Amino acid sequence: MITEPNEGAMKFFVDTADLSEIKDLSETGLIDGVTTNPSLIMKADRPMKDIIAEICEIVDGPVSAEVTAIETDEMIREGKLLAGIAENVCIKLPLTLAGLKACKELTDEGFQTNVTLCFSAVQALLAAKAGATYISPFIGRLDDINIDGMGLIADIRRIYDNYGFETEILAASIRTSNHVREAALLGADVATVPPATLKGLVKHPLTDKGLDAFLADWKKTGQTIG
Repeated sequence: MITEPNEGAMKFFVDTADLSEIKDLSETGLIDGVTTNPSLIMKADRPMKDIIAEICEIVDGPVSAEVTAIETDEMIREGKLLAGIAENVCIKLPLTLAGLKACKELTDEGFQTNVTLCFSAVQALLAAKAGATYISPFIGRLDDINIDGMGLIADIRRIYDNYGFETEILAASIRTSNHVREAALLGADVATVPPATLKGLVKHPLTDKGLDAFLADWKKTGQTIG
């Protein structure tokens, strides 16, 4: 059974297949899951099943592993193979009609599903009706074509709340700290963030300036704590 930490709070997934980054970030206690896709697996340059298995050993929460088939029956077959790697694998499916059919069957059989490549509120509505555990709207890619990605998050949140859908909004294609802030303000359930962006969330120039001043003053005292 997949562990769902921090229920009721915004969750952070890290969007990578880089094992060293996942290990490093998991030690902070901030990571609730991992998302991968074929492009990230390609960068890792190792067999997909091996990578997913190792990630699942590091992280207790959901680890999204994506099918590569485009036909429903083959998506279901691949999804079950991926789910067999570890108990916390979440099957990632494309937002196509075939993908929604696969989502419905896999969900009915008790598997967790993440429907990806969502770019409209009506797509998200269909995914929720198909029983998706997560819907992944791509914020940054919409911004790239001058469409308000955060507006999509707001629309999905309102639709899901209108009808009581339990599908979680997994804000994806996040590129900036502002994306994270706005996703949280709008009520996204999860933000999946590249490692560099996630690490950057902790940074602020006034934090650095204040720490430098404290350390300088402490040095002048000539004291040590222990």
